[in-house]
Amino acid sequence: MVDESGVMSDASSELPDDVETLRAMVLAQRADLALARAGLIEQRYEIEALKARLAKLLRTAFGRSSEKLRFEIEQLELVLADLDEQLAQTGAAIDPLTNDTAADVPAETGPAETGRGPLPAALPRKIVEHAAPCNGAGGCPACGGVLRPLGVSETEILDYVPGGFHVVRHVRPKLSCRRCETIVQASMPDQPIRRGRAGAGLLAHVAVAKFCDHQPLHRQAEQYARADVDLSRSTLADMMGQTAALLRPLVEALARHVLSGERIHADDTVVPVLAPGLGRTKLGRLWTYVRDDRPFAGAEPMAVFYRYTSDRKGEHPRAHLRGFKGILQADGYAGFARLYGNEIIEAACMAHARRKFFDVFEATQSPLAKVALEKIAALYRIEAQIRGRPPDERLRVRAELSAPICADLKVWLETTLNRVSGRSDLAKAIRYALSRWNALTTILRDGRACIDNSAAERCMRPVALGRRNWTFAGSDAGGERAAAFYSLIETAKLHGQDPEAYLRHVLERIAGWHVNRVHELLPWNVTSIKPRLDQRIAA
Repeated sequence: MVDESGVMSDASSELPDDVETLRAMVLAQRADLALARAGLIEQRYEIEALKARLAKLLRTAFGRSSEKLRFEIEQLELVLADLDEQLAQTGAAIDPLTNDTAADVPAETGPAETGRGPLPAALPRKIVEHAAPCNGAGGCPACGGVLRPLGVSETEILDYVPGGFHVVRHVRPKLSCRRCETIVQASMPDQPIRRGRAGAGLLAHVAVAKFCDHQPLHRQAEQYARADVDLSRSTLADMMGQTAALLRPLVEALARHVLSGERIHADDTVVPVLAPGLGRTKLGRLWTYVRDDRPFAGAEPMAVFYRYTSDRKGEHPRAHLRGFKGILQADGYAGFARLYGNEIIEAACMAHARRKFFDVFEATQSPLAKVALEKIAALYRIEAQIRGRPPDERLRVRAELSAPICADLKVWLETTLNRVSGRSDLAKAIRYALSRWNALTTILRDGRACIDNSAAERCMRPVALGRRNWTFAGSDAGGERAAAFYSLIETAKLHGQDPEAYLRHVLERIAGWHVNRVHELLPWNVTSIKPRLDQRIAA
């Protein structure tokens, strides 16, 4: 270090000797560094967003084919939505209905003071009045003096209930004490997004429309415009990014519950993702992990959580399942192989083995393939009889009825393999079953194991349906947010709940909820949610 005279000085001599002062300096520097890093991350996403907007404009101006142009712009809308969501999630703290930063918006101001445009006058209004705090006799809480009116604060929140939009107007009279001049006023109720004008019902509706009904944000914006509600794609993206950050502790609590189970079903599927550069796609993966103890009469709630990764490396499921001990029911993906050992028991999927024989039979009407299907069908009939029974009872029935069928099936597979061409599809199907035979017969050694991995495959269907609509995820970060929302929505559906009603319930409470009690907001702990319509019809 050089002082004003140009002489080198020892920087350490300028440091205080007091340990507490040094500690405070280090903490302050760490805070400054964290802010700087957050700023760099925000700038990076802003740059990517500007590049995406420029690319969209260039395609609009110079696109050659109108059909190709529409497709490219659709994908760019996804990129922009994901980038805006990420900006909101990384702490930009932008008001989703005004694009004002939190620092720019006074804590107790109304629309006129912040420059916000008024919410549509045609929307129905629900007025909620919050009485100012006072003592038991209606006087000043500080000195007991007489309170006199001093004005009223009104805050309008745009919300959504099934059927349409409405505005909730929070009216908070302000009173002052004639004796001590104390001013009293009720606090504004906690909102999901700090200083935002998006209600819990609106946030839940947008999230379910995107991740359950598979409507991208730019299409939702067009739908809302027809109802004279101005919610741009970027506004909706801000809402979803901040909502994802708010729900993160709840998603992690859900994952902990799944990992504490005795058996987990696992599967993965491809998710096309737009790669950096805005012109190419790559293949990401969405992983699902399901806990469903009902087949062996377990009392713990069923749940599913999802994880997104940018590739299919085996390190990902190992990270996702860190700490899990029990049965892992999965397909033959090699990435799971290093997990199996003393703490994790491998259980393979008979449905995968059956499907290969079924494909051969469908293509060739092979009588040998039909024999395999009939033997496997006999095992499934036994499983149907013992579903929902305790593990020891399931194991006893399997030892008596399923074990002889499995032994006969293995002999048949080995004998038939020597009789057919080694290059035939039937031989490939037989080798697939024999190579996984020990894992396929875990059901004969553990009453908790299932015969197949259908529970995980069922939880992948919504992803496959969504893929047809939104084609690509806009980014890796967008894939991670999708996994979080899928986790809560699909678990609510497993419990027969309307996912929109469930998310509304959670978002009305979670902003002021204690993190140590976040598990109380998991679907099975929320009993006030009405069942989904299809569940009520079935009942």
